[in-house]
Amino acid sequence: MFERKDIDVVAIATPPHWHALISIAAMEAGKDVLCEKPMTRFIAEGRAVADAEKRYNRIFQVGTFGRFGTSRNPANIETHKIMKSGLLKNCKAVHIKRGGLKIKEWSGMVNATPRPIPKSLNWDMYVGPSPMKPYHPHRTGGTHRGYWDYEGGGLADMGQHHFDPVQWTFAKDDTSPVVIDVYAPPAHPEACGMWGWVEMKYADGLTFVFDSGEWGEPYDRTGPRGVSMSDLDEESRKKVAAMPDPEPLVSFAEAVKTRKRAGGNADAAHRCATLLHLANIAIRTGRKIHYDPVKEEIIGDDEANRLVNQPMRAPWHL
Repeated sequence: MFERKDIDVVAIATPPHWHALISIAAMEAGKDVLCEKPMTRFIAEGRAVADAEKRYNRIFQVGTFGRFGTSRNPANIETHKIMKSGLLKNCKAVHIKRGGLKIKEWSGMVNATPRPIPKSLNWDMYVGPSPMKPYHPHRTGGTHRGYWDYEGGGLADMGQHHFDPVQWTFAKDDTSPVVIDVYAPPAHPEACGMWGWVEMKYADGLTFVFDSGEWGEPYDRTGPRGVSMSDLDEESRKKVAAMPDPEPLVSFAEAVKTRKRAGGNADAAHRCATLLHLANIAIRTGRKIHYDPVKEEIIGDDEANRLVNQPMRAPWHL
């Protein structure tokens, strides 16, 4: 398909363990890419896709589109400008996402008995770059989301929808949280399971919370808190007021036609997917982790950092 000259755009709707490799190959072949969420299966894949978008000068977008409506809301535009200005040095804002992440629905099976591979399924190609495991039908279809080998549970399935617009509002398209803490039971090494909440703090103090609403104690911080001009001194308020509104985000269709960069481009989508991956790494290791958003690596924890850039099954590689 990539060799055909009459195909300009590729839509990727495979399980996420194939997203990065197909996206990169498509852009290398001169195609623009609309990719399903989550963008990737682990963090290093996202950086590789973002680098490919620039290298091959292609259009890339993850199909959430939530940020486009968010970016037209005057209150969100004001918050975006305040955060983008860098004038708010100690941000006390907290955004809490309660429930709606399908944690129980997309939990994996921990005691599945291997089944014969259907003749209609190329199991080797389905598994692709992920570790080879015995076939079971629960590892395919929508329930593939319940296994670390292919996705990252309900959080990875739904999280990019929920946090992509919030990330734009708080102007975090070019960075990531630095401290990630969790409340969760011990994670299974293969199957995604239940957890309570994840707290993610950025260097400026902004905090995102994912509250599953499905296991254990709910997150009990007193209500979410936003950002307003009242958080700034008078001189800073004047500077923010003088800032122009952000340029309207470019939709995927418009980007393909005009060759302008899409609003949900690979860098922005990668930073949003990184939120989900960091949360899942903290859930899988069962401890607080510290992240360097510039080097894109976990600090002082080799076990956790191995989940940032996971090996691929030969012959596949980034």
